[in-house]
Amino acid sequence: MAIHRLPLLIQKGCTFYKLLGSGKNGTFDLQPDWQQWGLLACWETKEDFDRFYNHSFIANWWKVLGHEGYTILCQPLQSHGKWDGKEPFGNPDTQNYTGPVAVLTRATIRISRLKNFWSHVDEVAGIMSSAPGYITSFGVGEAPFYRQATFSIWESVDDVKNFAYKSREHAEVIKLTRSENWYSEELFARFRLIASFGSLNGQDPLNNLLNK
Repeated sequence: MAIHRLPLLIQKGCTFYKLLGSGKNGTFDLQPDWQQWGLLACWETKEDFDRFYNHSFIANWWKVLGHEGYTILCQPLQSHGKWDGKEPFGNPDTQNYTGPVAVLTRATIRISRLKNFWSHVDEVAGIMSSAPGYITSFGVGEAPFYRQATFSIWESVDDVKNFAYKSREHAEVIKLTRSENWYSEELFARFRLIASFGSLNGQDPLNNLLNK
C-alpha cells in the first residue's frame, strides 16, 4: 500500500483515492485480512479509469502479484458528509432512482467512543446480512480500529431504507451515534452500479444483478 501512494498521486484523472485494508475474509472485523486489500478511487472520465485499469503501474503490479481481483464501477447518486475534509463524490442528490444500489458508509471514530462502536458491530452485521434485498458487503478500513467503512450492495433503495430505519436494532444504533457523538467525521453515499470485472472468491456477486 505504501508503494502505491505515489503512483496514485500522479495518476492522470484520479481526483481522490483511498488505499484500504479489510477485515477477516473481507468482513467488518477487528481481525485484519493480510491477503485482501482495496482501492477506492474517483475518476474525471471513463477514459481515465480505463487507462489506469489497463496500463498503470498499479494494475500491472496486481496482475503479476495478485491472486484474484474484483472491480466495481459506480456513479454517485447521493452523497453527504466528508472524507478527510473533502467531498470526493460531489453533491449529487438523485431522488427517483429505482435500480440496484451500492452504499458506502465511512467514519472516523472518536477514540473515546471506540468501545461503544465495536460493541455493536457484530449485531448490526448479522442483521444486515439477513435483511431483505441485501446482496453482499465488504468491510474495509483506512486505518485499524478507528477509520472504518462498509460498502454494501442492495436490490433497491427501498431495501436500504427499510434496513437503515425500520430495523429496530439498526435504528437504535443510529440514534446512539448521534446522542453519544461517536464520529469526528463521516460520509454516506449511494451509487448506481455500472459494471463489474473479475471475481471475488471465484465468482462475481453482481453478475446476475447487472445482467437482469
